[in-house]
Amino acid sequence: MGFVVLEDTEDGAALADRALDHVGSRIITYDSGRPWLIGSWPEGDMTLVEVGPRRIAIVGRSRVDTDVTRRALARATSLRDLDVLVRTLPGSFHFLAVLDGRVRAQGSLSTARQISYARIGGQVVASDRSRSLAELSGAEVDQDTLALRLLTPAAPWPLRNRSVWSGVEHLPFGSWLDMGPEGGRPIRWWEPPPSDKPLAEAARSVRQALADSVAARIGDEGVISADLSGGMDSTSLCFLAAEAGGDLLTHHWEPLDGGNDDGVWAERAARRLPDARHLSTPRGAPWFTATTDLDVSALGRADAPLTWFRNHAHMASLARRMAAEGSTTHLLGVGGDELFSTLPTQLWSLFHRHPLTSLPLLHRIRVGNRWPLLPMVRGLTDRSAFPQWLASAARSIGGPPVRSSGPPLSWNADVHLPPWATEDAVGTVRRLLREAAASHPPPLDPARDRHQLLDSVALTGSALRELNSLPSGSGVGWEAPFLDDRVVEAALGVRIEDRVLRGRYKPLLATAMRGVVPSDVLERRSKGEFSAEVYDGLRQNRGRLLEFCEDSRLARGGLVDPAVLRTRLLTPGPLARQLGIFEPTLAVEGWLRALDAHRAQHPLPAGESQ
Repeated sequence: MGFVVLEDTEDGAALADRALDHVGSRIITYDSGRPWLIGSWPEGDMTLVEVGPRRIAIVGRSRVDTDVTRRALARATSLRDLDVLVRTLPGSFHFLAVLDGRVRAQGSLSTARQISYARIGGQVVASDRSRSLAELSGAEVDQDTLALRLLTPAAPWPLRNRSVWSGVEHLPFGSWLDMGPEGGRPIRWWEPPPSDKPLAEAARSVRQALADSVAARIGDEGVISADLSGGMDSTSLCFLAAEAGGDLLTHHWEPLDGGNDDGVWAERAARRLPDARHLSTPRGAPWFTATTDLDVSALGRADAPLTWFRNHAHMASLARRMAAEGSTTHLLGVGGDELFSTLPTQLWSLFHRHPLTSLPLLHRIRVGNRWPLLPMVRGLTDRSAFPQWLASAARSIGGPPVRSSGPPLSWNADVHLPPWATEDAVGTVRRLLREAAASHPPPLDPARDRHQLLDSVALTGSALRELNSLPSGSGVGWEAPFLDDRVVEAALGVRIEDRVLRGRYKPLLATAMRGVVPSDVLERRSKGEFSAEVYDGLRQNRGRLLEFCEDSRLARGGLVDPAVLRTRLLTPGPLARQLGIFEPTLAVEGWLRALDAHRAQHPLPAGESQ
């Protein structure tokens, strides 16, 4: 699926023929007859509502009441009036509207559905894929953004929102694009809801939002497949899909580590889903599978380097298997950890919301984790603003990670560049962090834990978007209901004191799923660990990964010292947490190589920029 949004001008119409070559042959026109949307999408993934010259197109997975939508469109006096309608729609989708000569284009909060835009030939063009805009405009890869993509665990907000293509912009968080005669501008429309609901009330909201989101994925196409890892997140989605009447097919990856009890819990859940079919795979493609002759028809066409590079081959094999079983939609449990897990910064928010009554609980948690008193007191009483954190990250970016004896209570996890990053890369990232700090960006939420929650949701959403940008011959699309706007809003509504419940694992989700998921399945307290897959993947693919050090594209750009990278690949270290630094670099290098190979095999027509 992919589309571009054109202005209602002669210049827009002139760009249509080129757009048809890049994104597909479906066309939806303005009242003038000029092209508005050009692209390709499955028949059931587009709802179009027209009232005279006005248009609303909802592209993706939702359940749309066309009569309600038509009435909302008819009575709207501006594009802002459509905020109310958008807030009622479940699922994951792009929302596009035409009203009085202006266009509204928006994606999802998580950016699993994103809108990118660029100025091409004097006009603003929007798209769900930044790659399409890059090809239409002849944009080159932005080297500064590649330096940011080397950061571990990831570039912080707002820098992560930078496109890897020069001249192509992503919409800021919680915004829609206003396209008119004067160009395009982002309009902020979404603000986090208050966290004021007690646990039982918030759980009801989460349950309804999740049920609606899963139901929005179940259409008339037949089989819907889903991960059944054994964890609470994917298990909840499987039971909700069964409850919604889906022809459910579950899949479980059997872990390599015999101490990982995911399989025990997956089997227990599967027994409670007798009407579903259940498949398992002993192992898929090893993690970090990479070759010098990468599949240029897939990775070479991705919008950006894959955040989930380590197991993209793993996922490709799963897609082929699910397609063979008749599925076109596969549900992933990603997003559940981001919304419902306990974060150390919740202690900071709890203390600042209830400074006196929270002390006994904070003391018990500190003692249980053996955190020294003074570092915890300093962290809890710290009131530094988000731009200050960005400035401090700029100062420390070139040094090794520092392990603190206290809880991480700052705005973000510490970010670091790998030891093979060059001084030029360090200087670039430091400059970008300082520039971001100097612009005084607000956090995604004033509370640190909710800022981190939204930040991680946006990271996971972008990773899902990148995965879905891989052209797939299987026809299977990846869907993550936990990342839907309505689910995120419902999860944010719970009171902070009900998030930090000692002795309970994911209390909000567990309460929400009571009566849907069997109680004994909800009582799991362990969590699967996959360092065995990491080490095994590096071991099996070491030779091919070492080839990344030969004629490295990142080294050509002055960002990586390939000799240092080669040494570290040969001696990765004994701790799984030390391996996270490899994935961003391998992802960028793999994508650049695939991009080069794709361009060599598919050169643009004469006269067009590369």
